[in-house]
Parts: sequence; C-alpha cells; structure tokens
Amino acid sequence: MKLLLNILLSLCFLASFTACGDQTVTFDDQWKLDNEKQFEKIASDPAYKDNKITALSGKDAYIVYKSIEKADDDSPRPAFTDYVKVYYTGWYKFDWSQGDTYPGDDGDTFTNKREFVYSRDNIPSTLAVSSGIVEGLSLALQHMKVGDKWEIWVPWSLGYGSNGYTSLNIRGYTTLVYVVELVKIVE
Repeated sequence: MKLLLNILLSLCFLASFTACGDQTVTFDDQWKLDNEKQFEKIASDPAYKDNKITALSGKDAYIVYKSIEKADDDSPRPAFTDYVKVYYTGWYKFDWSQGDTYPGDDGDTFTNKREFVYSRDNIPSTLAVSSGIVEGLSLALQHMKVGDKWEIWVPWSLGYGSNGYTSLNIRGYTTLVYVVELVKIVE
C-alpha cells in the first residue's frame, strides 16, 4: 500500500512538473506577439518615434502618430467632452509580414488590410471624443488640432483589448491603425 501511494504521488508530481514546463505557443499567443512586435516596430520608426502620446487612464501604454497634414498653430483642440467631425478610416492586418494584398499558393489574391470603419460618401462622421470609440482614438483626438490629419497606431491595450470586437471581426490583441482628419469641433 505504501509503495502504491509513493508511486501515485510520484506520478502526480511528475505530471505537475511537466505541465509547468509546457511552453506551447497558441495561435492567440502568436497573434498577440505579432501585433505587439508590429506596434513596437512602428513606434521606433523615425516618422513616429517622437510622436508618442501616453494613455490618460494610467495604463502603461501609448499611441504613436505621424502627421500627414498639419493644422495652423492657432487652431483649437477638442476637449474630452466635445463632439467632432472627422474623415477617418480604421484598419488592421491579418498578417503583418505581408503587404495590403498578397498572392496565395493557388494564385488567388488575398486582402490582408481590413478596413473596419470609415467615413461614408465623403461626408465627415460625427464622433463623441469621450465615448463610443477606442481609448487610443479618443486620446489622439484630444491632441489634434482642427485641420490636422494623422496616421494613428493604437496598441491592443488602447484598442479593443484582449477580447476584440466580435461584430467587426476584430480579434483580441489586434493593433489598430486610423487615418483621421479633424474637420471641426461641433458647437
């Protein structure tokens, strides 16, 4: 009986030791790593490097942006409680190692860059700076001036987080990119 107990305890110990050493990388883990790697690559690019805005929520996170068009120095900035009119497009990629489109093994062309939100019919969209948009976009809008047009990179922690946004087919841990032109602050 004592021998059987020792064998059973040894097997339990061995099983727990083996489970602790399992370093299997899942598809979700790889997705997260690829998205974080791409964000850090962009953040270190000279066009974005000095354009970091740290999260206001106390998170240890930041967005990066590149100015496409610069507003006049005296142009106003929206406050957190404002509504704004913007032209914007939001996108992400399924595979950061590929271009916007790429050929498949069977000759088909795959679309890698997925737009998930955009202004329709060349009419500016009205957004509440404080709600209904991801934290990273809200943060950027508060630092933009009317007339600015930026390309904004948002890490997953300031985007749709670890859960993603199912109805838009955005998986958790996805890096988001927005191109935003701030047209006006709604009075």
